[in-house]
Amino acid sequence: MKQTSFSKTLTKYFTEYLTISRNLSPNTISSYRDVFKLLLLFMQSEKKLSPERIEFEVLDQLTINLFLNWIEDVRKVSIETRNQRLAVLHSFFKFAQYERPDLMHQFQQILIMPKKKCQKKIVAYLSDAQLNALFKQPDIGTLAGRRDLSLIVFLYDSAARVQELVDLNVRDIRLDYPPRVVLTGKGRKTRQVPLMTKTAKLIEQYLNDQNLILPQYLDSPVFFNSRKERLTRAGITYILKKYANRTNGILEPTEISPHILRHTKAMHLLHSGVNIIYIRDYLGHVDISTTEIYARASDQMKRNALEKVVPNYSIREPMPWEADAGLLQWLSDLGKRTY
Repeated sequence: MKQTSFSKTLTKYFTEYLTISRNLSPNTISSYRDVFKLLLLFMQSEKKLSPERIEFEVLDQLTINLFLNWIEDVRKVSIETRNQRLAVLHSFFKFAQYERPDLMHQFQQILIMPKKKCQKKIVAYLSDAQLNALFKQPDIGTLAGRRDLSLIVFLYDSAARVQELVDLNVRDIRLDYPPRVVLTGKGRKTRQVPLMTKTAKLIEQYLNDQNLILPQYLDSPVFFNSRKERLTRAGITYILKKYANRTNGILEPTEISPHILRHTKAMHLLHSGVNIIYIRDYLGHVDISTTEIYARASDQMKRNALEKVVPNYSIREPMPWEADAGLLQWLSDLGKRTY
């Protein structure tokens, strides 16, 4: 069977461009791979084309748009996920231009496809009461309970992504003053994050409990299950929801996830007056616009608080300043020119 230009380019995109040129992490590459698995499924089910018969010529702007509509309508993905899928396709067709310059115009028609507009969600984060209730649930009288408390506190204090926690090794933690942790984030970029003194003491006790303080365990995972295997993303989420379920309704399992703890730490930094540039570096964001969602969430929180204490005025009622004749005159004179 003759190999198609599309299959050759796709193979080169994954085996050379993403892995070597961009040095993306295995998890990122897997998420890119899932986009093309969906695309092949779409072409087979909707276009009646098996993967080995797909050529670049059939992957035009119309087809890509139909694919995006299909994953949104049939696969029931969110608009945010649809836009992420489009971003992956943009990356691929930008690469494909160099492999098939004769189809550059067709590819550029795909590259100019805009993201679908969607309502920006307000960042969800835990209240102080919810966070404290979560911290109180693990039984510190047991080894498993101390592990879980260390995990929850560390996840909050470091604002680590869940995959960063999964990949964490003992050597990444520095307990000498000032205590800090080296996290490896998206694109395999590393950053140092400071830890609160209480967190460092808790982690030190946990490492001693597990005998991980010894030099031969420097490359061992910090958090692992009963089989000494790294905890998975699903396993960490399960632990959080298990303890949320024990808070007697203060925190619902649906309200907690590893990323919610990350959001909570970011909001606490913001409310403490930490510069948003420092928060960006703390979270490992590349673009400051990503970090600004916390500032917008804070503005929304202030607005909601004001709406609770400021009385509502109907159209027929005068606003407070309308009863002040002096203020009204000042406002009227403000726009007048003086000579």
